[in-house]
Amino acid sequence: MSDARFDKDAGIWTIAMRSAWYVFGIADDGAAIRHVHWGPAIGDSAAAGLAAYGDGANGLRQPSPGEHKRLWGMDAPDEYVPWGGLRYEEPSLKAEFADGTRNTECRYAGQRITREGDAVTVEVDLADARYGLTISLCYRAHDGFDVLERWVRVRNDGVAPVTLAQALSANWPLPRQDQDWQVRYLHGGWSAETQLTEAALPLGKFTLESRRGLTSLNYNPWFAAHAGASEDAGQVWSGALAWSGSWKLVFETTAAGPHAGKRTHVTGGWNDFDWSLRLAPGEETTTPVFAGLYSDAGFGGASREWHAWQRAHVLPRTEPRPVLYNSWEATSFAVTEAGQTRLAELAARIGAELFVVDDGWFKGRHNDQAGLGDWTVDPAKFPDGLQSLIARVRLLGMKFGLWVEPEMVNADSDLYRAHPDWVYHFRDRTRSERRNQLVLNLARDDVADWLYQTLHGLLGTYDIDFIKWDFNRPISEPGWPDAVGDNPERVWTQHVRNLYAIIDRLRDAHPAVEFEGCSSGGGRVDLGILSRVEQVWTSDNTDAWDRLAIQEGFSQAYPALAMMAWVTDSPNPLTSRELPLSFRFHSAMAGSLGVGGDLASWSEAELDEAAALVAAYKQVRRTVQLGTQYRLTPARGKLTAWQYLLGDEVVVLGWWAPRHYGEIPPPVRLTGLDPAQRYQTTDGTIYHGAALMNGGLRLVDEPAGADGHNGLYGFGSRMIRLSAVR
Repeated sequence: MSDARFDKDAGIWTIAMRSAWYVFGIADDGAAIRHVHWGPAIGDSAAAGLAAYGDGANGLRQPSPGEHKRLWGMDAPDEYVPWGGLRYEEPSLKAEFADGTRNTECRYAGQRITREGDAVTVEVDLADARYGLTISLCYRAHDGFDVLERWVRVRNDGVAPVTLAQALSANWPLPRQDQDWQVRYLHGGWSAETQLTEAALPLGKFTLESRRGLTSLNYNPWFAAHAGASEDAGQVWSGALAWSGSWKLVFETTAAGPHAGKRTHVTGGWNDFDWSLRLAPGEETTTPVFAGLYSDAGFGGASREWHAWQRAHVLPRTEPRPVLYNSWEATSFAVTEAGQTRLAELAARIGAELFVVDDGWFKGRHNDQAGLGDWTVDPAKFPDGLQSLIARVRLLGMKFGLWVEPEMVNADSDLYRAHPDWVYHFRDRTRSERRNQLVLNLARDDVADWLYQTLHGLLGTYDIDFIKWDFNRPISEPGWPDAVGDNPERVWTQHVRNLYAIIDRLRDAHPAVEFEGCSSGGGRVDLGILSRVEQVWTSDNTDAWDRLAIQEGFSQAYPALAMMAWVTDSPNPLTSRELPLSFRFHSAMAGSLGVGGDLASWSEAELDEAAALVAAYKQVRRTVQLGTQYRLTPARGKLTAWQYLLGDEVVVLGWWAPRHYGEIPPPVRLTGLDPAQRYQTTDGTIYHGAALMNGGLRLVDEPAGADGHNGLYGFGSRMIRLSAVR
């Protein structure tokens, strides 16, 4: 059970999680809150000693009551950094008061420790007595996990407005050490999202950010810091931000002096670029959660902790995801009732459980130049509305889903002609279009209400089980002419807050409907959106070989349950690469399986093979989606292999690229098994757990003749399912 306690004599708070501890406390006679420890459990006496002597420079001994007030000085880093005084590092909070004062002087003003269900929460108040500004540092830990959620609540208790120029969610001081810090992060672009990379943190600042109004394709708000960890071993300090708009993470390393070494901290939250937030008297704001975790089990251990915690405390549902068919790559905008009905029949034949009509179903939508904003069914394509198609899908044993992009509008639409002021724009400036569309100013309450009512009406009219919510371009010209002089810069955060509120209201009004988040591929993947949708679209790149690297990066932070992966046509429509159908399925089986190919062009043999592969996936999906994932080898090497473990069930997926004649990749060693247990494959072969973990499991055999496994020495793949013999 997680525990939080305040030692009044030592002046410290200790948050004890499953195996990690987080410690911070009062310093400088209440003028500062300083960080003490984030890492393995150290014991109360050691924690008090660290607090008394600032990073333990003078030994770990128990101080006498009150001693921390005399000895604990600037040697220990700030737990949170309100700008002011002799603070020169990246600030956590910067405020401007009505009289022009632009710094804060905060003192400790109280604390609360509460428990609700399986979570313990600590709140520590800092107050600027002169101006009535209160900053509450908030921490939450759930039983059974080493993830610590942090956020900040800022309240204006004064008599005049306060303008926040920066308000970050948390400051994470990293332990001092002799080695240089390395940081892993996810970068990329369209069709190459979540590419895993690593960099050494230099003296100075290293910043990851989005200024686009969305999480972005380019960087993801997640990191893993270490000083020599590997996939399977070593200490890792990791963090992830729950925000779906503009954000920033700042890694700052400073030389503290010839005897103190270097000091590194990570801070992050809302991006302060072009942003400010005015708080009227009595108003408050709450920053997004910035979660952190410590693991001593390497990158694999850290990612497994992220996965388990998100399944337990982030994702709105944790039932296994249905096998999905989406019509986009088969039809593009050429949607007709007859065509969709034929695809639905074929999707049911291969075992799909959810049929989704993508773009092109609504009024005026024959290409990407018109129609966005007019969310009514096109009578030329569906003369009787969607009812007859939905009824047919139901008779075929599937649920029904629909694609929308409600935050966007085409200039060629009835909505834009009626409300040209509803889009982001500056007066007398270009309204930049991308994909022929503009972004609705969702920060406006009237726009937000229209959007909710429109989707609420759509879900109320038709029996829809699933919504794919897309967002295909970033925000530009973030102007709000009607709000000039009334803090229009707040659009960057208010857009996302209204988005969250709309989805929350829709979920409350239509609790059976499930949602998928999408943004030109994987441009809106973060803990904030994942708390409101069942799954996210990972990338528009459905090339099964490329997807291995994308999915490996995704798995560093997010679970397979939330990762949508499609099987599409060969040659691939994006890369023109030809891959076996089994390879394409096995790649998509590493997450929540979907099919997006043009089934009408598949041969009878391909449809039969697809049906068999879907049936095989249904036998293992609970293990893949809800189990513990082990990345046995890196993506796109000679052999890529991942393992999933749930109870007595084990699933191993492997993929390999073309190889030389006679070259057979070595067996892969499994992990996490009971060494004394026997495991049996679906063909009856029995292995001992100790042998699988030490000798390994061979995935690639020598091809046997012209029809060898997956085509001689070309691209190949394999799925092996094992069950403990009881």
